[in-house]
Amino acid sequence: MNEKGFTLIEMMIVLLIISVLMLIALPNMTKNNSLVKSLGCEATIDLVQGQVGAYEAEKNTIPTVEQLFTEGYIDTKECPNKQPILIDSEGNVSVSPVE
Repeated sequence: MNEKGFTLIEMMIVLLIISVLMLIALPNMTKNNSLVKSLGCEATIDLVQGQVGAYEAEKNTIPTVEQLFTEGYIDTKECPNKQPILIDSEGNVSVSPVE
């Protein structure tokens, strides 16, 4: 008889290799996820800062986050990491400190 297929040992070796790759990959993916959220927040702050300048040029007043949102200048009031965006009285954009 000439049966073709995988033996139990071959299947166990494949599962072992996949398990080792997952153990290596998962910690790196979670570490990079926090880095991506941090960089995403910086990009969001830069975008909102630009929209503050555009609003100020058009309306000659410094907007609030709510005004930018309701008038369609921005599409979110928070960073990807869920920190609320703040605009001070001089038009500088920042995020609420983490509590």
